[in-house]
Amino acid sequence: MRAVQLHEFGGPDVLRAVTADVPEPGHGQVTIDVAYTGVNFADLKARAEGYRVPRLPFVPGLEVSGRVRAVGAGVAGLAVGQQVAALTAGGAYAEVALAEATTTFPLPPGVGLRTAATLPTVLPTAHALLHEVGRVRAGETVLVQGAAGGVGTVAGQLAKAAGARVFGVVSGAAKAAYAREHGYDEVFVGDGFAEAARAATGGRGVDLVLDPVGGDTFRAGLAALAVFGRLVSFGNASSAEPWRLGQAELYPGARSVAGFSILTLAQTAPEVLRELAGRAFRTVADGTVALPVTAEFPLAEAARAHELMGGRTTTGKLLLRVGEAIGADRVHDGRAHGDQRQPTTTGGN
Repeated sequence: MRAVQLHEFGGPDVLRAVTADVPEPGHGQVTIDVAYTGVNFADLKARAEGYRVPRLPFVPGLEVSGRVRAVGAGVAGLAVGQQVAALTAGGAYAEVALAEATTTFPLPPGVGLRTAATLPTVLPTAHALLHEVGRVRAGETVLVQGAAGGVGTVAGQLAKAAGARVFGVVSGAAKAAYAREHGYDEVFVGDGFAEAARAATGGRGVDLVLDPVGGDTFRAGLAALAVFGRLVSFGNASSAEPWRLGQAELYPGARSVAGFSILTLAQTAPEVLRELAGRAFRTVADGTVALPVTAEFPLAEAARAHELMGGRTTTGKLLLRVGEAIGADRVHDGRAHGDQRQPTTTGGN
């Protein structure tokens, strides 16, 4: 099969197209003939820093859509030929991907394979950040870092649907325009967002901050919180030292800080993740949330996708097109449109 591998860490040029063996499912696993693969910032960190790479060579990629190719022993509820989306522990940049059955999800009604590839990481993450961890309530205020990226695009819509007033933080004017189209009431550009958020709330601060950046951005998010405010950390895109907090930071405003990692949850509580994903996917099926695909590349051009995302010049979601017989799925997918390899908006953070 065709695949893209890492044999060393570095820039996008280390992504190498190869011919690899087709994986076979073990107990509790399935293999999937991949139609589309989602591109995530975690893939860039894997390529550049070895994030969650157990050994080399390594096939990156965390999410796919496609059809079940083979089913291992002990798997119930999934059948060969069934259309699915799956969260993987790597291996998604390939024509055939291996996934645990517990993190392989039948497609919701009306959702095609192209849209399905955007779902496994972004939708459950955004839902958990707001509802399961952040516990947002109607009438509250929410501040989202990376408002134009994949998680940010979904989080703005979900927060708005929950009855919150939603603020976003982005790095440029084009991203701000995009975020306003996807649920955000106000969008702040660059540094100084803590002061801007306080000004927008009459000095009170916000009830919930979602932060994938870490470092100084995390600290500024903490400063933006109202009394009894909550901050949820779900990444460290800045590669800063891990945050550490104590009584001095939390006691004065009775603030709280929590964390979320979908990849860790997949390892420690896959059944919980499965239930979470079911709730999250329904928001796409019922029209509450839409996640635009703003750039799409053939599998062999994965390096171009990494260059685009690494340059912070995309919004929404980037995909790799893997399968050959996908024309019907593109038409069926409602929101799908032609390739856009030079989007003018930005994503990531």
